[in-house]
Formats: sequence, structure tokens, C-alpha cells
Amino acid sequence: MGLNLNDKKAVVEEVSAKVATAQTIVVAEYRGIQVAHLTKLRATARAQGVYLRVLKNTLARRSVEGTQFAALADSMTGPLIYSISDDAVAAAKVINDFAKTNDKLVVKAGNYAGKALDVAGVTALASIPSREVLIAQLLGVMQAPVSGFARVLAAVAAQKGEGAAAPAAEAAEA
Repeated sequence: MGLNLNDKKAVVEEVSAKVATAQTIVVAEYRGIQVAHLTKLRATARAQGVYLRVLKNTLARRSVEGTQFAALADSMTGPLIYSISDDAVAAAKVINDFAKTNDKLVVKAGNYAGKALDVAGVTALASIPSREVLIAQLLGVMQAPVSGFARVLAAVAAQKGEGAAAPAAEAAEA
């Protein structure tokens, strides 16, 4: 059963609202995937804050019209699932990780901040660590000199403490 005109307008409006705030869109062909696997993919996407939806390609084209993702319209053919996220890497990571375990999900294209991505580009984007991991790595780099300096001071203090304790021990023996 098809959508009537009002339903189509509502879908375009909903997807357009997501696209307006998005940084990344990844499209993948899902032909032949079992429903249970798609349900698992949707749950993973929801947990990562990714909007994942199967859309009619004409409705998807209308949703990206006039946005930075308009170049993606050329890749919108066949049965596609659309992954849209505000996070730069989340959409690519969800689709790419699922495609590794399920060969029937084929990444077709992507778009990050207005730049078209091919399959290799989506894979490269997915390999970037998440924002939280990058912040933790940066914090580790920033703390390394301070913690190294503290260890050196502690070692020097311990060494001087041993040197002062040794003469006192010799005087006690005599």
C-alpha cells in the first residue's frame, strides 16, 4: 500500500529536518537482508544516535534538494537504507561495522559536510575514533608531561630519602 500525498509530504518534512542538522549521510543497499538483521542494525543505530530509515529514493532526493547533500542524489538508486547523523563519524561507523558482519549490506556512497564520499571514503570516515575517544587521547597527551615530571620528582625525593637514611642507619650501628 502506497503513501498518499500528505504522508509523502510528512516523510519529506521529517527527513528534511534531520538532514538540516546532519553532518554525515551514508547510503547502503540492503537487498536480501533478513528482517532480524535489519532490526539489529536499527537498534545499533538508535544507540549511537543515528537516524536510520528506508525511504523511497524520490522522497530522499526531495529531502536533500537544496542542501549540502544534494550531490548524493545521483547515488540514490535501488533499495537503499539511509543513515543520517549529527555526529561526523557515527553514521559511517554504524553502516560500515554492520557491513563487515553482513555481506548483503553494500555501502554505495556517503556525504560528509557537503563532500561526496565513495566506498573507500566512507570506510576511512568510519575508521576515525569517536569524539569521546579523541578527547581522551588528547587529555592523555596533555597529561603526559605533567605526570612524567611528577614521577621524576618522586624518584629524586625517594633517592635523596634513601641517601639520608643510610648514614643514620650507620650511626645507629656504631
